Amino acid sequence: MEPYRISEQSCALPSACSSTPVNMLSYPDKSCYRTIYSGAQAQLSLQADEIGKQSIWHLSQQFNELRLEWREAHSKSPERPTMATFLAALEAAFTHFPHQTKIFVSVPKQLIAESYDSGVLVKTSDGSFIVHAELFWQQARVWHTGTRPQAYPLYLVISHGRRHPLRPPKPAGTVYRRFIAWLGRTLSFRTVDIDSDLVRFNRWMNDPVVAAFWQETGDLAQHRAYLEGIQADPHVISLISCLDDEPFGYFEIYWAKENRIAPYYDVDDFDRGWHVLIGESHFRGKPFVTAWLPSISHYLFLDDDRTQRIVIEPRSDNSKMLRNLAQCGYAHLKEFDFPHKRAMLGMLLRERFFAERLWVPRNTLSPHSVSLS
Repeated sequence: MEPYRISEQSCALPSACSSTPVNMLSYPDKSCYRTIYSGAQAQLSLQADEIGKQSIWHLSQQFNELRLEWREAHSKSPERPTMATFLAALEAAFTHFPHQTKIFVSVPKQLIAESYDSGVLVKTSDGSFIVHAELFWQQARVWHTGTRPQAYPLYLVISHGRRHPLRPPKPAGTVYRRFIAWLGRTLSFRTVDIDSDLVRFNRWMNDPVVAAFWQETGDLAQHRAYLEGIQADPHVISLISCLDDEPFGYFEIYWAKENRIAPYYDVDDFDRGWHVLIGESHFRGKPFVTAWLPSISHYLFLDDDRTQRIVIEPRSDNSKMLRNLAQCGYAHLKEFDFPHKRAMLGMLLRERFFAERLWVPRNTLSPHSVSLS
């Protein structure tokens, strides 16, 4: 896979004007599609790695309108495209044209009903079909690898004196997968396997940079007990973040209603929150922050459509983290005191994340973006 330019000053997305073919991957419906974009011919060639079939799509831009059309005459496969190939083509198109808020599309009739019913397609007054970026990036089947066909039913329970919805069973294995164009690598989140991840987790927690904020240094026995405690807690899920399956960080995601943060703001039933540590030093820095930080937000919004807000409470003196959060759409609401630290309450709204296309590095959307570090 050809990597894209990585530097501390910028995160370069693939150029839509380049005549050199550009590769990327897409993972709708848990399948892997390799997309080859040829700017000279304005073509997207999709090849399913598992099947070996090819689907050709044509991209054209006129008067600032982007159009995507399946090229039946140029397709090497007699079969019409599936919903998965359509979604892969859309992801590639939006990746190569990150400024576009919508794409006009022409697809075979058998895809229209499903695409329309699921919100992928929207019909205009003149009968045309368009795909809004804001709606497309809420299609969980493209990035979320879970198997729940619908939102977990609402059933209110009381635990530890707090009334909250009964939470779904914890996932196992990979929960999210997304190709990061400016790294040329696939980022994924998977659940922690204590037996295989314990030594790595112990090393990360004893790293001085991590320990300064987490304050959880200890031996293997202590950290096994720590992870087992998280595993037994129904409101928290522990995740390992990877690039091309290489582990580099640890996340704890939680339901805010049952968390220690709940008394400090007007919490909703489906608010989510998260904590993070980047354990491998060579994965620290701007290109990686702009990959994992929007992606953990994206995953949490995809995991339950009822989640409208994500909260976070870093230490108020963690200026680098606060700057990164602000750059990725988190508003700083207030400082407050936990028993163990002075914290800043940060919050990201679902509407803002999707309306402002915050999965894309901000410097590709605005010349006035603040630099990450």
